[in-house]
Amino acid sequence: MEIPDLVRQTLGDEEITAGVNLGDEDAVCFTPTRTLVYRGEGLLSDEGVSEYPHDYERLAVSEGRRKTKFSLTYVDGKDSFTVPGKRTSAVLERLLEGNLRADDVIGSEEGVSDVFRFSELTLIVTDQHLLKHLGEHTWDGDFEVFAYDAVTSLHFEEGSVATAVVLEAGGHPERIKAPDDQAALFRKALEGSLFAYHDVDSLEELNRTIAQTGDEETDDEQADDRSDGLGLDSGIDPLVSDAETADENQTAEPPADGQRQTAGQRQSEATGSTDRDRSQSGSPQTTATAGDQEADIEAVEAQLVTLTETIEQQNELLAQQQQTIKQLIKELRQGR
Repeated sequence: MEIPDLVRQTLGDEEITAGVNLGDEDAVCFTPTRTLVYRGEGLLSDEGVSEYPHDYERLAVSEGRRKTKFSLTYVDGKDSFTVPGKRTSAVLERLLEGNLRADDVIGSEEGVSDVFRFSELTLIVTDQHLLKHLGEHTWDGDFEVFAYDAVTSLHFEEGSVATAVVLEAGGHPERIKAPDDQAALFRKALEGSLFAYHDVDSLEELNRTIAQTGDEETDDEQADDRSDGLGLDSGIDPLVSDAETADENQTAEPPADGQRQTAGQRQSEATGSTDRDRSQSGSPQTTATAGDQEADIEAVEAQLVTLTETIEQQNELLAQQQQTIKQLIKELRQGR
């Protein structure tokens, strides 16, 4: 398509990335940031170029018998232009592509291959993503993104009036119903992009390949979960160590010789008596030592309880942080 001189003068430092011939001398040219609609000179109008930035907030498409109207809503106002009905698809694809790039939803090298509109449902097939929008407008900021590297299963369920596309991504199945008159085209477009992305030639091979990839990612996530836990070598020192307990036992004063002799004499005198009598014949120093040991044990147990509670709290915080990281990764993969 030959680029009109007036369009070239409007380009500035930009380059034309695509163009659609509207017939006669009219044309639509696309740059990375704008859509340029060129109208040739006619009996009722002069030659001119209209600019439509790609950072629009909302896009509405109204199809008539012969012409299609594109209505764009911006933060500071609205604008619109019309094209012949037979050029609707070509213009819509490039117009959506420009908006997705302006919003950093897709990369500069990623292209839109097909756009499908089923009543209030709009589906965009790109080289790396499937995008879904549901609403009265053709497109706005409320849409879903399914990255091809997150897809783990793809199936098609044919019905009497519609075909259900069952796409599982990120562990969540998504059912998309396409009317039978367009289901075959949508299936061909989606399969073609997924096959090319994963370098496979059939649906069976695709499901086998992405299922293996999903299993490997699940194993890696489980390994990360285990590594996040606090083990025996986690670097947290106990509040009371074994060495400190041993030092406390060794520093306890031994009983005097006289006391040991008295205890021996009492033990010999109590031979043949009941166990209760023998327990009551212990020396005061022995009873005191046993009481100190019981107090030490109770203190250690209390410290262990405190340590256990601290570790449990840290594990809960680590689990929350890991969940947040996973959510961020998911949203980044979805382009949000």
